[in-house]
Amino acid sequence: MSDDAWRRVKPFRAVETARVRYLSEAECVRLVNACEPAFRNLVRGALLTGCRYSELTTMHVADFNADAGVVTIRASKAGKPRHVVLTNEGQRLLARLTAGKLGTDPIFVRADGGMWGKSYQLRPMLEASTRAKIKPAISFHVLRHTHGSTLAMRGVPMGVIAQQLGHADTRMTEKHYAHLAPSYVADTIRAHFPALGVAEESTVTSLPMAPFVTARGSER
Repeated sequence: MSDDAWRRVKPFRAVETARVRYLSEAECVRLVNACEPAFRNLVRGALLTGCRYSELTTMHVADFNADAGVVTIRASKAGKPRHVVLTNEGQRLLARLTAGKLGTDPIFVRADGGMWGKSYQLRPMLEASTRAKIKPAISFHVLRHTHGSTLAMRGVPMGVIAQQLGHADTRMTEKHYAHLAPSYVADTIRAHFPALGVAEESTVTSLPMAPFVTARGSER
């Protein structure tokens, strides 16, 4: 049987193009400040670890290793545990949230002390996005993409990002984040293409980033 008919089929254009939305640093600050206190901790956790909503809401105090500066995801999407490296800011967050708790206690809880259930994040994320003037409103998963995108734009190797996010290999990581990474091609073009003088100079001055307001009202 001939496959000529299949060979004439054209693929849809740009179906392989990854369209990843992520937040800027200023948007991250606005979003965190717009959240209710309990949900704010969850959003901070996602931004600082790149963990999925389901991973954060099933995370227990014993999963946080303050000595090593990592948190263990025991039930990841890939079906096997992984260790997420915490930045200094991430370590401070988890140290505060786990202080005085039992190892079996959840790290992230709702305002009433209950567990975060499936889809419980939808309404508070919509409300926080509205208050933070982030349009269109984002899903919780965008926080994970923000973590990965931020690492890529800082030149972190794709293999390291894949390990941090729990990807089985670098294919998914490269699909979503490789275009954001600093590259020899981009650096060479920007270094050698002359200024043509065709773009008007802007007189707009960027405002400094708003302070990060903690749940206790202090700035940092």
